[in-house]
Amino acid sequence: MSQQGVAPATGRLGILSVGLGAVSSTFITGLLMTRKGLTKPVGSITQYAKIRVGKGDDAQYKHVSDIVPLASLDDVVLGAWDILPANAFESALHAEVLRDRDIYPVKEELEKIVPMKGVYDPNYVKALDGTWTKDPSLTRWELMEAVRKDIRDFKAEHGCDRIVVVWSASTEIYLPREASVHDSLEAFEAAMKADDRDHISPSMCYAYAAISEGAPFVMGAPNTCLDIPAMWEYSEKAGIPIAGKDFKTGQTMMKTVLAAAFRTRMLGVSGWYSTNILGNRDGLVLDVPENFKTKEVSKLGVIDTILSGEEYPDLYDDIFHKVRINYYPPRNDDKEGWDNIDIFGWMGYPMQIKVDFLCKDSILAAPLVLDLALLADLALRANKSGIQTWLSFYLKSPMHDDEHVPVHDLFQQYTILKNALREMGGYEADEEID
Repeated sequence: MSQQGVAPATGRLGILSVGLGAVSSTFITGLLMTRKGLTKPVGSITQYAKIRVGKGDDAQYKHVSDIVPLASLDDVVLGAWDILPANAFESALHAEVLRDRDIYPVKEELEKIVPMKGVYDPNYVKALDGTWTKDPSLTRWELMEAVRKDIRDFKAEHGCDRIVVVWSASTEIYLPREASVHDSLEAFEAAMKADDRDHISPSMCYAYAAISEGAPFVMGAPNTCLDIPAMWEYSEKAGIPIAGKDFKTGQTMMKTVLAAAFRTRMLGVSGWYSTNILGNRDGLVLDVPENFKTKEVSKLGVIDTILSGEEYPDLYDDIFHKVRINYYPPRNDDKEGWDNIDIFGWMGYPMQIKVDFLCKDSILAAPLVLDLALLADLALRANKSGIQTWLSFYLKSPMHDDEHVPVHDLFQQYTILKNALREMGGYEADEEID
């Protein structure tokens, strides 16, 4: 089959991470180790999964890279911004996610990845003290232009044909959508030029800059950033794909599986209590109530669309859903996500399910960074623009416009992802979404 209107993945692809902390240093180290044949990219759909194309006697199971043209890992160039000066080697050691034996074989390459100075506003990440930052006196528009220059300079220095920008930094404080600023591109740009720091976050500076430089932007945190009409308008106007938000790693991944199972079996749910303990930089940031609010909104939205009270009032009309995150330094990156789920079955008899997921947050997030970067680049070469809902599989709070409801069911999301890949590969989309 011919790949439909998708340009080949020729040349070098620059993947620029906003943030060089636990997630991005784990991703970068793993990619470099994989290229040397010293580890395996476990958890990556783009590197492992096989997808059926064709039906009946014509059915074949192919790797994603045999269906659509993906950039080769050998052609990827890595870079980052951060508000702290540590290089990727220092950051990987400090994060304590990986063992030394999995870091030192690529020490020289990691040391060469020195972060560009980050856009920093202490009001948005109150628990962190940025020491490697762009001039704080610059306006939001000037900061955005400085990020644009970083992208251009990186692209030229490393001979990149294309760039993808992925936000892997901390969660910003909760920023409500303000219609007078966020609902039109004209108003948004005016607010940036007027240095409206209350409504224009640092992450918005990166997103606008990336789109301006023709680079797809992926939001890996729950920040209010891409999910505003101004960004939708700009990405469509510029012809650039955007995707977000919030990497779907541990507890939320389990919710999208379990909630779908309850609905499939027509089992009722009366309550769902979720708590997390973690001790990395993300945990420190989320210990601040304003930053936790952003994450809470992202996590709470998951089960509401899967377990619809309007559709099945007897089963899901009054679910008590509570989410907690607690900073606990001894655990570092070893997050524990604990869920207590109160369900009911035949004749309303109650039952309970307990889930205790002892996960490594950055280990789960790293393959998502890889897949999202490669697939966002694919979307660019396929001339896709605006919100890439087909990437919802990877995200806690899938982006959508005001006219649509997001899909949260993991298996429906996977079907949407596979169908998008089939179509870009010149095959028929042959699985229906109910």
